[in-house]
Amino acid sequence: MRYFDTHAHIGLIFDDPIEQLIVVQEARQASVSRLVSICNSLRDFVKVYENLKSDSHVYHAVGISPSEVQNPGKNWIQTIEQSAQLPRVVAVGEIGLDYYRKFGDKKSQIELFITQLDLAAKLNMPVIIHNRDAGHDILDILKDKLPPKGGILHCYSEDADYAKRALKLNLYFSFAGNLTYRNARNLHETIGAVPLDRILIESESPFMVPAEYRGKRNMPKYLPVTARCMGAMLGMEDGELAEALWQNANRFFGLPGQ
Repeated sequence: MRYFDTHAHIGLIFDDPIEQLIVVQEARQASVSRLVSICNSLRDFVKVYENLKSDSHVYHAVGISPSEVQNPGKNWIQTIEQSAQLPRVVAVGEIGLDYYRKFGDKKSQIELFITQLDLAAKLNMPVIIHNRDAGHDILDILKDKLPPKGGILHCYSEDADYAKRALKLNLYFSFAGNLTYRNARNLHETIGAVPLDRILIESESPFMVPAEYRGKRNMPKYLPVTARCMGAMLGMEDGELAEALWQNANRFFGLPGQ
């Protein structure tokens, strides 16, 4: 059995390079055979990529999250373009909108989001999308600006009706540890409304720890707990679901499935 963690903030779990490598090793021991490292800023991307570049099981996304809208960095467009050429960089992300935290203003967030969507299209790469309290604007923008390679609605938190509208676009739906929460009824309804071939799984570590590990810092190695919960909701055996999610992730990122 093998799992693909499509969204892990390794650099936010530990700063130390050795500890980061241990996180990845422990994930593999728990059957999480591949993962995508996510950074919110280009500064953090450079550090984490350097720390993990020797591990062929780790892939990377490069982009600027809405949290960094007021300080994206000098020559940031050129930096993303150059970083996208590095080995095992597979997506632009995470990018998107966050109206909950109110980073900067809505206009500047939207401008940053659209610029990176256009950049991903130019680079012929998919995108990983952050959405918090901005679902209407996210979908409205993606109708015109989603790159041909598509995108992931990461740590999906909207309801089933929203998912049905998003399914009209080339979007995948990635579920995290909050799927295991008893009160996450919107997610429990959504998981049954999304076709299996559009579902992904992520740890979103160090956040969104599965209910079984509440109180602990989330790790990619806990991903199978979320998968078992998902399997129970879908009426699927663990191995069958794991393989479907593995193939979905590899297809999305353009990686070999073996």
